[in-house]
Amino acid sequence: MSTHPYRDLPPTAFWRHAVAGVAPEEIDPVTTTPFRIKQADRVASAGSCFAQHIARHLRGAGFDFLVTETAHPIAPPAVAAPYGYGLYTARYGNIYTSRQLLQLFRRAFASFVPADGAWQEPDGRWTDPFRPQIQPERFVSRAELEADRAHHLGCVRRAFETLDVFVFTLGLTEYWHAREDGAAYPLCPGVAGGAFDPARHAFANLSAAEVTADLLAFIDALRAVNPGARVILTVSPVPLVATAAGGHALTATTYSKAVLRVAADEVSRQRDGVAYFPAFEIITGTATRGSYFADDLRSVTEAGVAHVMRIFLRHFTEGASAALPAPEAADTHVAAMKALVEVVCDEEALDRAD
Repeated sequence: MSTHPYRDLPPTAFWRHAVAGVAPEEIDPVTTTPFRIKQADRVASAGSCFAQHIARHLRGAGFDFLVTETAHPIAPPAVAAPYGYGLYTARYGNIYTSRQLLQLFRRAFASFVPADGAWQEPDGRWTDPFRPQIQPERFVSRAELEADRAHHLGCVRRAFETLDVFVFTLGLTEYWHAREDGAAYPLCPGVAGGAFDPARHAFANLSAAEVTADLLAFIDALRAVNPGARVILTVSPVPLVATAAGGHALTATTYSKAVLRVAADEVSRQRDGVAYFPAFEIITGTATRGSYFADDLRSVTEAGVAHVMRIFLRHFTEGASAALPAPEAADTHVAAMKALVEVVCDEEALDRAD
């Protein structure tokens, strides 16, 4: 009998054994990991709305989720969360693109100061262009906004300097930016503050090469201030709310996720201590037959999140102290978190922008 390279491959290399022959809720596409998170490691996170689940489940499993920007001690979570406290490591809101992430680092370390620093609204209040929904009632003055921003960027700087592991969930390739200096906005001006001006604001859609370059630049800058930092990249499975690229929302979503997936792979190959975690594949894989999406075909169900985090904890952590709840065991806290995640997703504002 002839021999060839495929004869010695493990079952995980074959679709029949690894996907078709496995119950959907047991599919585990992780084969190797370059490192594991210990309970004493300080884990920070940022990214799209889907990234908020990381903090919730790491805390539940007994890990040290790093929070450097905290609300007043007497503020309960239900009050603090709409202001962005505790959802991520600092109060930066959703970081959808690689361009935003790199910009956040540069702003925190004062190597970039956007010219478009504040938006005054018709009622006289002020909006932070780079955290447009972080202050639900907006800031009463520009001075208050700038003081809050200075505190925030200090908290971001401390996070980057002290974290052990950084988990970043890539969400989008489309973004709007200032023509003057290229400053990237999380939302198109005019959607949740400010006023859109085609002479001042422009649309862009990042390529795989651009996302890769952004991420490599970020990792190199991070390690310049924190040499031991490890990075886990994921791609959000949540489709685009809307596209400004001129095509269909479905094909725009496919382009965006393909670009992000390729870039994440490239970066994990080019830098040591960088891993890719396949949350996107677990949720969107054909074996699930779409069962991990809610009726809107965008929101990920708690069963899907539980599957993702079960695999994450299995492969990327040591000593998880708490089991994930079974899908049927969802309680009022889980229901509240589902509503909360929807509220704090900046991108959802695009669906209310008519």
